[in-house]
Amino acid sequence: MIDLRLLRENPDLVRASQRARGEDVDLVDRLLSADERRRSSGTRFDELRAEQKRLGKLIPRAQGEEKAELLARAGALSAEVKAADAEREEAAAEAEALLLQLSNVVHPDVPVGGEDDFTVRETIGEIRDFAAEGITPRDHLELGQALGAIDTERAAKVSGSRFAYLRGDGALLELALVNAAIAQATAAGFVPMVTPTLVRPRAMEGTGFLGQAAQDVYRLEQDDYYLVGTSEVPLAAYHMDEIIEADQLPLRYAGLSPCYRREAGSYGKDTRGIFRVHQFTKVEMFSFVAPEEAEDELERLLGWEKQWLTSLELPFRVIDVASGDLGSSASRKYDCEAWFPTQGRYRELTSTSNCTDFQARRLQVRMREAGRTRPLATLNGTLCAVSRTIVALLEYHQRADGSVYVPEVLRPHLGGREVLEPVAR
Repeated sequence: MIDLRLLRENPDLVRASQRARGEDVDLVDRLLSADERRRSSGTRFDELRAEQKRLGKLIPRAQGEEKAELLARAGALSAEVKAADAEREEAAAEAEALLLQLSNVVHPDVPVGGEDDFTVRETIGEIRDFAAEGITPRDHLELGQALGAIDTERAAKVSGSRFAYLRGDGALLELALVNAAIAQATAAGFVPMVTPTLVRPRAMEGTGFLGQAAQDVYRLEQDDYYLVGTSEVPLAAYHMDEIIEADQLPLRYAGLSPCYRREAGSYGKDTRGIFRVHQFTKVEMFSFVAPEEAEDELERLLGWEKQWLTSLELPFRVIDVASGDLGSSASRKYDCEAWFPTQGRYRELTSTSNCTDFQARRLQVRMREAGRTRPLATLNGTLCAVSRTIVALLEYHQRADGSVYVPEVLRPHLGGREVLEPVAR
């Protein structure tokens, strides 16, 4: 959640942020009103309680008519205190509920608009000219089936659409990507973590995934658990309700987990193969830093993503995501989009977001410096979303005979092989 002081002191900034996101601008004024009621009712309650305590001291010393008057006032005051307490709690609950609906304040340099209004920061690598090589690119599913690596037909029989079995070289390729990504993250100073994938509502709400993203989340109602769509959730909640000493920062974790997404609203999109699935493995970077370090940390996370995609020998571009496509927790987000030859366009492979102190306030994660505590900043960055990365590797590194070139970074994890060969031609 945002800092209420910012809302009170600069409501126009928050209104402009909501407008840029395409979200409810009136929410700002409703929240200001509720916050004012919460504060005024709290003041009223404190005044009545102070009077109640004062009477409590006077009554034992009073006599006769004076004591009777004080007792009568004390009786009336008790009802007023209860009413004021109820009003205070009601106003506080309303303000809290409205505050949880308010998205993070958009960074002033973010391009304004919807999904297609991003700006391109840079383009890295030359796009391979398949036509010049005399190759008509095959899509990843055709290649994966020829390699004996992907089986979506049996997965549909077992689990339904948007699921897959990775088998043989497909399974080995997933493990190679995970091991190589974790190795890079560990070398960069991240602590590797295997995280829970079932979390309680507070962890999901605290990271901002029960707002606009709620339709994409799987819930186990009987047990009141949620299945995470990213290990960002358990990593952000790892230090929930804790105070971290400033000299321990930054804290950086690389989380490995299966991820689950309903893919609501994507009906009919990317249904072939494993580009958009309900279950996939991901290696996620997560940082806890002092707020004044957040923008520099965002650049560092982006740098590690660029290093990873470069090591996979994939051409890609970096985009500055527009305000309407940020997600509620992010103040700014960069996506790295790799080139997919069968689609003839760039598609997202990694994403990194600066969530400022938005998640930390919700999860009560604070830092202590010079005897004072304050919320810190959280940032996240995908290092490797495995299924989609496999799609990119198969399609971009395919050869005319249906084999697939293996980038050097993955070879130690694939028995030194330089090429994946079809099992049937």
